[in-house]
Amino acid sequence: MFYFTEVEDYIRVEPKLFGIPTIEAVEKQLRETYADYYDKEIGKVVSVIDVLRVGEGILIPGDGAAYYNSTFTLLAWKPELHEIVYGNISEITNFGAFIDMGAMRGMIHISQTMEDYVSFSKTNTLTGKSSKKILKQGDLCIARIVAISHKGEEPKIGLTMRQPGLGKLEWIKEDSVKREKEEKKAEREGLKEAKESKGKKRERKNKMDHHK
Repeated sequence: MFYFTEVEDYIRVEPKLFGIPTIEAVEKQLRETYADYYDKEIGKVVSVIDVLRVGEGILIPGDGAAYYNSTFTLLAWKPELHEIVYGNISEITNFGAFIDMGAMRGMIHISQTMEDYVSFSKTNTLTGKSSKKILKQGDLCIARIVAISHKGEEPKIGLTMRQPGLGKLEWIKEDSVKREKEEKKAEREGLKEAKESKGKKRERKNKMDHHK
């Protein structure tokens, strides 16, 4: 989930930035400090949006830098269970596929890539035995987050594509077209049955009128 968050923190501004306006120096330092930053509570920082307030600088003996108590706005992405995500397949392995979601990567176990028996080929693709569906590097997909582990520097995100409306975009489109055709067929058959039923009722009524 992408969201904006307001943070207050002491920002260490290095001496090389002393020659420019303080708010500009703090902003430059923030961009360096929060580049690829991840926190369990905040999530993955995507960008420093704005510096809202900068207090007086504090000098610490033995440290040439200045510390400014600052308030600023960040754009972050925090993975949530059951969240629907969009991205492209960045890597295929014999145990599944990795999907690049922009802010982070997630892993789809081979059993969760599609509703089929899936095999890994030497051409680095995953293929469904019955459906013949093929998943390869670069494919655009929609998946759902089903597991989040916070062990390590960044969370490990588990995904599935074995639910309606999920999977490779081409598969979703094909399923939509197939479902639409089936619905139209069912509608035609329903109209046909209704006409036949109406005809039979009329025939029975005519027979009853004849006997009278």
